[in-house]
Amino acid sequence: MILGPTKSVCPICLRQVEARRVRRGDDVFLQKTCPEHGDFSAIIWRGMDDAFVNWLEDTARDVAVPSSCPTTCATCEEHLTKTCCALVEITSRCNLRCPICFADAGDASSEPTVDELERIFAKLVADGNTFVQLSGGEPTVRDDLPEIIAAARYVGVETVQLNSNGLRLAAEPEFTKMLASAGLSFVFLQFDGVSDSIYEKLRGEPLWAQKQRCIKVCGEAGLGVTLVPTVTPGVNVAEIGAILDFAVAHSPVVRGVHFQPISYFGRYPSPPRDEDRITLPEVLRAVEAQAKGRIKIRDFNPSSCDHPRCGFHGDFVVLPKGKLMKLTQKYNPDACCCDDAHLKNRNFVARRWTRDNAAELETAANATDEALAEADAPEMSAFLRRVKSHGFTVSAMAFQDAYTLDLERLMQCSLHVLSDGAVVPFCANYLSNVEVPVKREGSATPVKVKVRRAK
Repeated sequence: MILGPTKSVCPICLRQVEARRVRRGDDVFLQKTCPEHGDFSAIIWRGMDDAFVNWLEDTARDVAVPSSCPTTCATCEEHLTKTCCALVEITSRCNLRCPICFADAGDASSEPTVDELERIFAKLVADGNTFVQLSGGEPTVRDDLPEIIAAARYVGVETVQLNSNGLRLAAEPEFTKMLASAGLSFVFLQFDGVSDSIYEKLRGEPLWAQKQRCIKVCGEAGLGVTLVPTVTPGVNVAEIGAILDFAVAHSPVVRGVHFQPISYFGRYPSPPRDEDRITLPEVLRAVEAQAKGRIKIRDFNPSSCDHPRCGFHGDFVVLPKGKLMKLTQKYNPDACCCDDAHLKNRNFVARRWTRDNAAELETAANATDEALAEADAPEMSAFLRRVKSHGFTVSAMAFQDAYTLDLERLMQCSLHVLSDGAVVPFCANYLSNVEVPVKREGSATPVKVKVRRAK
């Protein structure tokens, strides 16, 4: 059954091609044909659960995909969503060599200076982009990271998010305190599980002790941490519940968990099969099944800032004894059509992921279940302080690669990467073609090369 037409790209040559979303049983596939390289199909949705089957429906927007998308993609008049978060790569160096890396980070680097970054931040702020994620590579390899954060704050960046593996933060508490003093808002921490075996498979090293140490150090520095697992079939799906348990147990330092189903761009070991993918419905079902009754699928809404098939979010407060209370508001399918949807989402994320130390009053931290259950003024005040100090989110974002790219979804992306002076949708910026065999002159043996999209 064809659910609807759209446009995509050929995974080999990246030219724009016609595509269609096709339902087979309870699963949905993106199918497309390149006139040069043939037919392609990839799973994009597994399961038709009543709780979220409506997420598959198209939004009310009339989407007309430009013929140049995404080859010359930048946020333009045709793009439908303004920037919520602007990602700025400050280095391509990294202190890990992960088998899977969307940025394909390594050792070589051409790094902008602090002065150059200050001008970049000032331009973003002038354009209304006051929520910035510092990324790479691994940003903490730069010794001048405190100066970079201070420069962002100086020109008016309201929220500075650090995307990090946490290794240097764990090893150097004084450096972490310097980042906090410079104005860092919170840490977006690579966190794939609660055992060394997971990190050995996904990151090439046993890192469990360093991850725990990083959270402790960040807590001592007054920084909030959001855990970011790359959810990978056959590796860490069974640890989703353990990740949530760990996160709740370490509230209020840990502000939530942001799941990222694995996607295949940048660096990955082999071309993906359907069994190598996990879709949003599967993540939701795993969350409910492994959360010991504390979280239900009905506690979540689809993304209201990006396309509904791009992600989900649930808002909670951690009560005493590790209980969770749902705060998620009723889903408004028209919210993504509002001109200020990106601002609402930006403010929500900044408010929930930033640790408000001033709100961590003893009455909130030690409030009893009975006090929080009452509705009179003193107890309600304690509850509201608890919401502020122990807010907790569970969310996900499903990135699109060359196999799964749906250009109608891409045109509603609000996570943008600064590239050559323009902000580019995340999945377009990191889009890369698959490895194809070519012959080098003077060699009879085909070799494989991967060509990133020219930007």
